[in-house]
Amino acid sequence: MNPLSSTAQAAINRSPTLADIAGSVPVTITDREATRQARFQEVGQRPGTLNIRPGALRPRLFLMSYDDTTFTENEYTDHYEDLMAFLHEHPELKHWIDVRGYGDLDLIERMMQDFGLHPLQMEDVLNDYQRAKVEVFDDNRLFMVSRMTDFTADFEIDDDQLSLFTGPNYVLSFQDDYNDCLDSLRTRIRSNFSTLRRHPVLYLAYALTDVVLDHYYPTMAAIGDYIEELEEAIFSPNRPRRLLNRILRIKKDVVRFRRLVYPERDKIAEILRMPEEIMSETLKLFYRDAYDHAIQALDLAESYRDNISSLTDLYMSDQGNRMNEVMKVLTIISTIFIPLSFVVGLYGMNFQRVDEQGHLLPHNMPELYSPWGYPAVLVVMTLVVAMQLFYFYRKGWLTNR
Repeated sequence: MNPLSSTAQAAINRSPTLADIAGSVPVTITDREATRQARFQEVGQRPGTLNIRPGALRPRLFLMSYDDTTFTENEYTDHYEDLMAFLHEHPELKHWIDVRGYGDLDLIERMMQDFGLHPLQMEDVLNDYQRAKVEVFDDNRLFMVSRMTDFTADFEIDDDQLSLFTGPNYVLSFQDDYNDCLDSLRTRIRSNFSTLRRHPVLYLAYALTDVVLDHYYPTMAAIGDYIEELEEAIFSPNRPRRLLNRILRIKKDVVRFRRLVYPERDKIAEILRMPEEIMSETLKLFYRDAYDHAIQALDLAESYRDNISSLTDLYMSDQGNRMNEVMKVLTIISTIFIPLSFVVGLYGMNFQRVDEQGHLLPHNMPELYSPWGYPAVLVVMTLVVAMQLFYFYRKGWLTNR
């Protein structure tokens, strides 16, 4: 029996092939749909099988090479051989090979062979939904995964995977998007006065991790501002519609952000436990600072999660208060009209004043034949309303006290 549902199988059948993706215009497809299709495609496959996600961008290759006094920067998209030749010609320099986009399986497989990367690690790179982690492989090289975050204009947290491989004189990074949060680091490397260029190449891996962590704070600051806006909207007289949906959505995003930070903290803690031959004590000093940043981001996430839970309770409480005000008004109106309805219902009964023989029936509504009967009933009804309103006022039911 096919382990996939008919919907899942249909998604696989209609997804583009690797040949269609490579070198073509990216397919218009949401990240969630692409991830779902990718997971369906992996069912039952051999571990280490490389799959390109539908809609993946065409790879762009960037190389930054530097030492204390030298710096070069170039893009080698469509010129991978030239990039490898430059790396072999300049082993004395430190290199950052920055790969953006996964939409070329042949290129990915060539890089995997040239840099000695394990298929399982490349599978983690291309799947693009890995939690933050660190692994040690051949010759004490490191494979690290981090999650870059951003708070979008649609008030949602967007996260992308940054995968790093370290080598004797290089750091190889992979990401699926052309835009990222690493421009500040690129600017530092370009500066002739940057201390980063004087550190060993593993410091570049730390700097990349540190920039990712530092970028958590603008994300959290934007979330904090948005939470304050939601809190003000709760008490606004013109409260926006579907406000509860917005609160629940940002609550979901904060919980998701918290799930991103937890593995990042654990990853850095694992780096700090590595032996001296893998990670020097000098670099561990920097990673301890990064560990503090991860703890602070996690504390902020916990704080915002509690704030949003309180915000939900506040919304429900305010909603209940507003509903109580409406019910109070309706109850007062109903209470006023209950005795009035009784009076008009009483005098609406069709009892005869005389019987069939013409005899007077004195107990059957004598007011019907009184010239002041109708005005008297109106006065009585008015007095009843006035007394009720006075009683409600004395009780404070007509005010907010």
